[in-house]
Amino acid sequence: MYAILDIETTGGKYNEEGITEIAIYRFDGHKVVDQFISLVNPERPIQAFVVNLTGINNQMLHNAPKFYEVAKRIIEITEGCIIVAHNAQFDYRILSLEFDRLGYPYERKTLCTVALSQELLPGHKSYSLGKLTRALGIPITDRHRASGDAIATVKLFKMLLSKDTEKKIIQESVRAFPRKNMDKKLKDIIHEVPSVCGVYYMHNVNGTIIYIGKSKNIKKRLTQHFTSDNRKSKKIQEDVAAVTYEETGSELIALLKENEEIKRNKPVFNRALRRTKYKIQLSHFTDDEGYINFKTEKADDRKRSITTYSSIASAKAHLDRITETYTLCHNKTGLTNSNGNCFGYTIKKCEGACIQEETPEVYNKRAQNFINTYSYENKSMLVVDKGRDVDERSVVLIEDGTFQGIGFYNLNFQLNNIDILKSIITKMDNNRDAQHIIQSYLRTKKTHKIIPLSTMTNP
Repeated sequence: MYAILDIETTGGKYNEEGITEIAIYRFDGHKVVDQFISLVNPERPIQAFVVNLTGINNQMLHNAPKFYEVAKRIIEITEGCIIVAHNAQFDYRILSLEFDRLGYPYERKTLCTVALSQELLPGHKSYSLGKLTRALGIPITDRHRASGDAIATVKLFKMLLSKDTEKKIIQESVRAFPRKNMDKKLKDIIHEVPSVCGVYYMHNVNGTIIYIGKSKNIKKRLTQHFTSDNRKSKKIQEDVAAVTYEETGSELIALLKENEEIKRNKPVFNRALRRTKYKIQLSHFTDDEGYINFKTEKADDRKRSITTYSSIASAKAHLDRITETYTLCHNKTGLTNSNGNCFGYTIKKCEGACIQEETPEVYNKRAQNFINTYSYENKSMLVVDKGRDVDERSVVLIEDGTFQGIGFYNLNFQLNNIDILKSIITKMDNNRDAQHIIQSYLRTKKTHKIIPLSTMTNP
C-alpha cells in the first residue's frame, strides 16, 4: 500500500517552514482507496514568491485547521504505507518536521518518483513534475496545488509500476510489510485479489518473486493454485507469503508481460516457462513454376517466418483453416504432396494451382493476402486493445517488424505524437515467444485495432 502525497509550504529558512496545504491519496497499486485534502494554517507568514507560485495566501488560511488538528488523520491514512512523492526527501522532511513540533515520532518508508523516473524513464530533459507529465501525456490540473500535483503523481507512479519489469518496487513493498502466519491466510489472499485480467506475482517472506502467472480472472486462477493438491502447487502454498498483481485489461498485454517478466525475473516455480516454447514456424517460398508455397519447419530466429506454433499439430490445424479460407492449394500449403492434382481440387476447393490450371499471378494474390494478414514483417504499427479502465486503451508498438514494447494511454489524450507514444512504452525483448504471442493474438482475436505508424506525426 502506498500513500502518495504532495505538500505546499510557506517557504523560508530550512526547517522553519510550515505546511499550508496537504493532499494524500492512499493507493493500493491499482486505484485510490482513500484520500485526504486540506488547507493548513501554518501559524507563520507565507513568503511572497510562494503566494505567487501557489495562489495560497495568509488570508485563505486564517480559518484553516492547524497541523495538530489534522495530524491524527494523516497518521491513519498513511499507516501501513510507503510514502510516495515527487522529491520525497522534501515532502517527508516537512511532514516529519511538523510531527517533531508535536513531539510525535513519525516514521515511514519513502519512495521518490523523481529517482524512479530517472531510472525507469531515462532520457528526459527535465524530471520536474510539470515537464515530465507533459512529456508523458499525463494530464495535470491545479499545478502547484497539493491535490493537483498529488493526483498527477498517482498517475505517474502507476506508469512507473508498469515500467518496472524487474518488479523492484512491489518486492520492496512486500519486504516492508510481510504477512504473518501465511499458512492460515491463503483464503485472505484470494479474497483480496479481484476477478480481473492481468498478471499476478507470488512472493516469499523475503519479497522475492517465486511464481509469475497470467489469467483473464486472477481470483479464479489463484483459487486453483491454492486448492490443487499436486506437488508443485503444495510447494507454492507452503512458500507463498504474499500475492501482488497488475491489472492489464487486455489478454495480449497480460501474455506479453508474463513472458517478459518470467524471463527477466526467473522465478523458481516458472522453470518450464523460462524457455522458448513456440518451436514450429510457418515460412514460405516460391517454387519453379512461380507459385507461393508454405511449409512448416523447426523455428529458427535466423530465418524469416510468417508465424509460429507450439506444435506440429496446431500448425497443421491452422494451415487447414487458412487453406479453406483463402482457397489455397493443398499441395502448395504442404497439407498433401501428390504429383498430380491435390485433394482440394478433387472436391472443388482448389482452383487448380497444383496442375497449373490457375495462373501463379491469380493464385499468389490470395496467398500474399494471407501473408499480409498474419505476418507483421517490415510493418510499423500499433495494436490497440482494451485498457484497465473504460477511458483507457492498451497499445503494443511494432516498428519495422520488430516488437518494441507495451503501454497504456488515456482516451482523453489523442495518441498521434510518436515521441510521446515512445515515452509511454515499456521496452520489451523481441524474442520468439513474444513474436508468437502477438501473431497468434492477431489471427485469433477480433477485439483489437491496428493503427499504422505512418498516420502519426513527429513534433
